[in-house]
Amino acid sequence: MKTVVNLTQQSIVGEIESILNTYPSHPYQQAFAIPDLRQELINFVLNRIPSFYSIVSDEQISGEAEQGSLAYYKLPRKPLEQQLHLQNLIHQGICLIVQEKSDWISHRVCETVQPACEPSHWFG
Repeated sequence: MKTVVNLTQQSIVGEIESILNTYPSHPYQQAFAIPDLRQELINFVLNRIPSFYSIVSDEQISGEAEQGSLAYYKLPRKPLEQQLHLQNLIHQGICLIVQEKSDWISHRVCETVQPACEPSHWFG
């Protein structure tokens, strides 16, 4: 049996991780560690580029999933212009999402990651 695999999404996820690693931990990496925001960024990029698919056998999927390498499918080699376009879309998505949800991100990242954001009750 054969399965259609969306190579675009897998490639985008890898590129997003690579680009987010160049951003400061606070607030960017912490914010996009939140699954809903990460998915929103993936969707932002996916909706703006064409998708590429590949047909693979179920044996390939099960064997590679066991080895943890299914996520490493890459798109066919892209010209530099396409690669730069993808990276630009990711940067745009990061900026747009952070701007649109800055209050929510600030509250959520502060609440879950930095307990020091609350005022100290030490001094009465």
